[in-house]
Amino acid sequence: MSDTTFRGVPIVELRGISKAFSGAKALEGVDFSCRSGSTHAILGENGAGKSTLIKIMSGVLQPDTGEMYLNGQPVRFRSPAEAAKSGIVCIFQELSLMPDLTVADNISISEPPRRFGLIDGREQKRRAEELLARIRCEDINPNALVRDLSLSRRQMVEIAKALGMNPKVLILDEATSALTSRDVETVYDLLGDLKDEDVASLFISHRMHEVDRLCDTLSVFRNGNHVDTFGKGERSPGEIVRMMIGRDVEAHFPPKPEPREATPYFEINNLSWENRLNGVDLSIGKGEIVGLGGLDGQGQKELLLALFGVLRGVDGKVTADSSSVSPSSPHDAKTGKTRIALVPEDRKTEGLMLPMSIADNLLASSFDKVSTGPFIDSGKERTAVEDGIRKLQIKINKATDAVATLSGGNQQKVVIAKWLMTGPDVILLNDPTRGIDVGTKQEIYKLMRDLADEGKAILFYSTDYAELIGCCDRVAIMYDGTITTQLTGDSINEESIVSASLNINSQSAA
Repeated sequence: MSDTTFRGVPIVELRGISKAFSGAKALEGVDFSCRSGSTHAILGENGAGKSTLIKIMSGVLQPDTGEMYLNGQPVRFRSPAEAAKSGIVCIFQELSLMPDLTVADNISISEPPRRFGLIDGREQKRRAEELLARIRCEDINPNALVRDLSLSRRQMVEIAKALGMNPKVLILDEATSALTSRDVETVYDLLGDLKDEDVASLFISHRMHEVDRLCDTLSVFRNGNHVDTFGKGERSPGEIVRMMIGRDVEAHFPPKPEPREATPYFEINNLSWENRLNGVDLSIGKGEIVGLGGLDGQGQKELLLALFGVLRGVDGKVTADSSSVSPSSPHDAKTGKTRIALVPEDRKTEGLMLPMSIADNLLASSFDKVSTGPFIDSGKERTAVEDGIRKLQIKINKATDAVATLSGGNQQKVVIAKWLMTGPDVILLNDPTRGIDVGTKQEIYKLMRDLADEGKAILFYSTDYAELIGCCDRVAIMYDGTITTQLTGDSINEESIVSASLNINSQSAA
């Protein structure tokens, strides 16, 4: 390790930190430190203890044993507000914004500017404009309600809010996983600026290219233990993954079947909605995984919502086996002759009821399958829950625990299992591996291929080009609300995907 990597007194140091939930160890005797002016990656599978670590640092949780030091002085924060006042600010993967308040209200929610004892709305708006400009988000209206913003825009508001607290230690928990490529670059630049300002940034990400680009120090956690801390370049990517999961990774993506021309089963013809979908034509065969690519915001999410019966006023025709499919609601979609399931973009707000139990969440979309008349059959209920947990290999303590107690990857498995329990014929996936670890990603890739082998028709939207290349039999690229290019075989490569996403081929032809 270089002499400069760990020089100086740590700004934050943890000694012997342990934390357990319902008897299960989340952290066990952890020693950890970070230094000012460093961008420090915290790596590990979901369930490794990363979230518990940062929640203790930021005052959300109290450790069962151990001590925490800030600038060499012992501290114990009773709340995130106390931690923030001391300079430790965390941007959590689950957003903390209040959807029915404005952007300006949210940015200054903890300490709004006041005049004559009242909130100074003009100063609050000016402050929001200044912070949004700092992260190059001048397009966000400070007076807009947060609920009207896209997930990517909401994440940028969360970052602006954190900057407004003048952090000395900024913790980013998968802060780039929901962002557009443009916003990701902005965050990269911001972290470089903060490093120059001697701020310590703790960066949790499952995207190794981000870690390689941004971080000078890396710490690996596994099963609640701090495995090692080392400088950038001191371990190969393969070594890091082995440290994270405790085993060799045999293959990143499951093998694809031999290329074949699938018989169309689920067909979309001239689908349009407002100005977001403009005559979409696409077919998916049974047993086929069709990727949905393109730059973020080109209509991919609206297409999935339209097919699932969420949107009103959709024009066009959808058929399955030549029979019309026109769900007027998600309930219609999941119970129709052709059953459709959608794994949504944001598991926290759209896929789960966090205070409710794991079992209730698993059964939320399929209570009719475990009921006799108006009554739930306890035997069927128990069997269905056990089958869902086993099939997705969900790591739990008890099925009666709140789903909020699970790691992000296991929460995502609950969302997927919930919809598989409805017995879908068509599966719509909206960026399902966002913010989960490499081991869980591989399990989901294998599950997708297994489902395709069972004859399911799968439409898979991903913002990760590698996933489209590694998982999909075909890739349909969307641009300006329509499908402009379809890639097959060897043409499913990064250069072709990027070119089609930028509409370069069409422009050249014109």
